[in-house]
Amino acid sequence: MNKLIPCLIAVLTLGLRAETVTPLKMGAAAPDFNLPGIDGHKHALKEYAGSDVLVIVWLSNHCPDSHASEGRVKKLVEDMKGKSFKLVAINPNNPEGLRMDELGYSKYNDSLDEMKLYAKEQSFNFPYLYDGDTQATAHAYGCLATPHVFVFDKERKLRYQGRLDDSRYADEATVKSRDARNAIDAVLAGKEVAVTETKVHGCSTKWMSKHDLVAKDDEKWDKGTVDVEIIDAAGVAKLRKNDTNKVRMFNVWATWCGPCVGEFPELVKTSRKFGLRNFEFINISLDDPKTEAKVKAFLEKKHALIPDKLKPSIAAEGRKTNSYIFGSADSDELIKALDPAWKGPIPFTLLVAPGGKVIKRYDEPIENGDELRQTILDFMGRFYVPEAGQ
Repeated sequence: MNKLIPCLIAVLTLGLRAETVTPLKMGAAAPDFNLPGIDGHKHALKEYAGSDVLVIVWLSNHCPDSHASEGRVKKLVEDMKGKSFKLVAINPNNPEGLRMDELGYSKYNDSLDEMKLYAKEQSFNFPYLYDGDTQATAHAYGCLATPHVFVFDKERKLRYQGRLDDSRYADEATVKSRDARNAIDAVLAGKEVAVTETKVHGCSTKWMSKHDLVAKDDEKWDKGTVDVEIIDAAGVAKLRKNDTNKVRMFNVWATWCGPCVGEFPELVKTSRKFGLRNFEFINISLDDPKTEAKVKAFLEKKHALIPDKLKPSIAAEGRKTNSYIFGSADSDELIKALDPAWKGPIPFTLLVAPGGKVIKRYDEPIENGDELRQTILDFMGRFYVPEAGQ
């Protein structure tokens, strides 16, 4: 037991320090590291001693801002071929520091195993290392977010730290100031860096200390209550029209339907994962309206809550809930209102885009929740998108 005490103290101390982490000062030496990479090997600072410029860029699997920068990071590596330049990416995040709704822009969390899958999908052309277990390297560098860039000269003294550039979007046309590249060009040319520090933008580093916040969020979902209302065909048709900016996932189910009950946890997980995006899960039960209490108990047991982000928009529509019981005995009325292409059996799930266009319909029980969420992610995208006028 005594052997565990130093480890526990180290973890707690790191968690406390994470709240006051500050980036390296200009001119500071690059901190050493010994981190596992996606290639299955450990990597240390000394491996990159031969280049005149070393860039450490902090990236992650889950962050849309990090996603948006990846194309430009890859292009930077390509453009620097033949020059005395090396770039290494490090993921600083501890997966247990991420709430489920922070994963709404990626199918991956920030574990090392998932980094391997993600980097392969995105064709990373640079080393990608993992610091999530201890986060000691992230703290030594002062990683504030993903992305966060540190540029070192031949002596491995810091010459620039901050953002990659001034755009959080994937479209390179939105970039006006190429801050990191300007610094790299200056160091390679033996010149002073004009702008040595910039503010970062992106998803904050997910420190181990955030585990308590994740646990509190889980507890909120575990103990929350659900309101259930009776809905008629006209009400369904109004929801189905989807005159909103949200993707809507409709699910028709019943407590007496085994496959409905079996797939329901994946639907709730989907709702939670996209809880910070323009997405809502609307469930319609075919139970007898007289058994409303039974339906409510089931939904609360399965934690079918409304994400906090959605509550204002739902209230603006004059609604109190996303959980309904269809009030008519004639299911043809529901079919006509929701989707005339639906053949009638339940469970039935329908993904609807803003404006009412069908993204996909599921006439069979959903057996693979990851595939469902990938379909939604493919439609909504993994990047921030500029609003009109920006």
